[in-house]
Amino acid sequence: MSEFNNVTVVREANVYFDGKCTSRTVIFPDGTKKTLGILLPGDYKFNTGAPEIMEILAGEMTVRIADATEWVPVKGGESFQIPGNSSFEMKVTVLADYVCSFG
Repeated sequence: MSEFNNVTVVREANVYFDGKCTSRTVIFPDGTKKTLGILLPGDYKFNTGAPEIMEILAGEMTVRIADATEWVPVKGGESFQIPGNSSFEMKVTVLADYVCSFG
């Protein structure tokens, strides 16, 4: 899907890691949420409440989910899933454009 129609966009940005990760929240008519964001190169760790799907539109990184021991390469056109009440780490090597779906 290259565009989202009939949605509400929250005006205020989500800003993390001193501005190295920014996103905007998009709310769909059925109440589901996605964030559209940019990650600058760097190392990041996030905690999850609900399950998430991270779709990488552009960029490159390695990802480690929860207590996994191995890092998995992910690049533009790929995605990965994170369980709810969990965490994941990312080592972003090339600026990344992403969509995160919740629930």
